[in-house]
Amino acid sequence: MNYYNEIRNELVNNELTKRVKTYSINRSDLTTYYNVGKLLSAAGKHYGEGIIKEYSKRLTSELGKGYNTTNLKRFRQFYEMVEKGATMWHQLSWSQIRLLLSFEINKCNYYINSCLSNNLSVRQLQDCIKSNEYERLPEDTKKKPDSNTKSSLVDFVKDPIIIKSNNRIDDISEKALHLLILEDIPSFLKELGSGFTFIDHEYKIKFNDRYNYIDFLLFNIDFNCYVVVEIKITELKKEHIGQIQTYINYIDKNIKKITHDNTIGIIICKKDNNYVIEYSSDSRIIARKYELI
Repeated sequence: MNYYNEIRNELVNNELTKRVKTYSINRSDLTTYYNVGKLLSAAGKHYGEGIIKEYSKRLTSELGKGYNTTNLKRFRQFYEMVEKGATMWHQLSWSQIRLLLSFEINKCNYYINSCLSNNLSVRQLQDCIKSNEYERLPEDTKKKPDSNTKSSLVDFVKDPIIIKSNNRIDDISEKALHLLILEDIPSFLKELGSGFTFIDHEYKIKFNDRYNYIDFLLFNIDFNCYVVVEIKITELKKEHIGQIQTYINYIDKNIKKITHDNTIGIIICKKDNNYVIEYSSDSRIIARKYELI
């Protein structure tokens, strides 16, 4: 096979498609880069790594800019990424895919799914990667794309939860922390995962003749359930578990509809305490640390 001619034909056909069918430019680009990457992989095995440099010179001479060795290697990486199991890649732009080329496949698929679920722009995807969003997922969650295990709401709640603060002060009152969250509710909901909607802050509930206040009451559309969020500026304590259990049970008994799934509780605290969670024996409750930036 004449790998160079095959590669050149793929690229020339793609340039022609761009000129006559604007709506299909992105799909044509991705298909072309995949095919070119496949040919480059085969050519490299046949002629050695140096063939990319040779092809780059010839393509640049005949077709112009855009086919340097870096881009050709990206095309090959793209092909390898798809072959390793990247899903739904055809719905992303090339600019988005370029950001994912060096990632292992589970990390890659996480960000692909995030782009599609949250309609992320290239800049927003960059921000997610920069904030180590994938690295802040629970370890069990990272393994699930390779298994048949169904995901749950708590799988995608980050740890730590990043809360933006211009002052960058570690010691903060609960009231001040609540206000920081309220100032940027969209960012807070994204830290928790997808499908979260805000219902109320300091949601009032009544036990006999006494009132209690839930820090944040949310609803998750994807998992069809209410979510109780409590904020603590201390290490997680056993009394925090008792408090949020009471709130969860109240919502399930008085607010939840028969069509809703059971309420989930999230405690966001200064420092986690694995023993408290381990012995709480309530799978509805999870704890996550917060970090001010």
